[in-house]
Amino acid sequence: MKPEEPNNNVSFEKAKRRLKWKKLFAKKWFFPAVYLSAAAVILSIAWWYQSNQLQQVSKTKQEGMNQETALPVDQVLEEESEQTLGLPFPVNLEVAKKMNYYDEAGSQETKETSLVNYANTYFPHSGIDFARKDGKTFEVVAAMDGKVMRAQENPILGYEIEIQHENGLTTVYQSLENVKVTKGSTVKKGDVLANAGQNNFEKEAGKHLHFEVRNKDGETVNPSQFFAEDLNG
Repeated sequence: MKPEEPNNNVSFEKAKRRLKWKKLFAKKWFFPAVYLSAAAVILSIAWWYQSNQLQQVSKTKQEGMNQETALPVDQVLEEESEQTLGLPFPVNLEVAKKMNYYDEAGSQETKETSLVNYANTYFPHSGIDFARKDGKTFEVVAAMDGKVMRAQENPILGYEIEIQHENGLTTVYQSLENVKVTKGSTVKKGDVLANAGQNNFEKEAGKHLHFEVRNKDGETVNPSQFFAEDLNG
């Protein structure tokens, strides 16, 4: 059998292509041109990626801002609603505030008029006193839904009722008579608890309601900040 002759045409074409690449590589501008082209492609990809990321960040921030400007408003309104107390007496009665809560941050004049003289000693007033202008008794009602934790007579403060509320506050009603609830009772806002009466601690005040608000730690706080109504007098 006659051996096959080498394909000289194929070898020649390969040699020709190699020679062409060698000449191209020998050009001074070849490699810089390749580098610049590669750099341009890389920069284009980087710019596209960065632009896309910035758009995503901007979109996320905008969504976050929309949520932050919408949700807290509802949350604040809900919290304010949970903290707001109703008046501890029917609104149609001619009842006025007779003594303020003793506030350390108040003016000197306000603090002086918020002291109770008992047994030759002055005590800071821990709540707000309410009374009718004609000195008569009046109904005392629950300022908020809650559970009666105490309903008993105190020899100095008179009959008192404590109601615990779901928001952590406790409302206290003192100087009472004709009490209508007992410990463990569940009451709704506006339910009648008792009638205003007298006590020995503020004997000169006559028939009145002493109303307190205590926080989660059991400390008395100024009740005025929890009323929606502006208390005058």
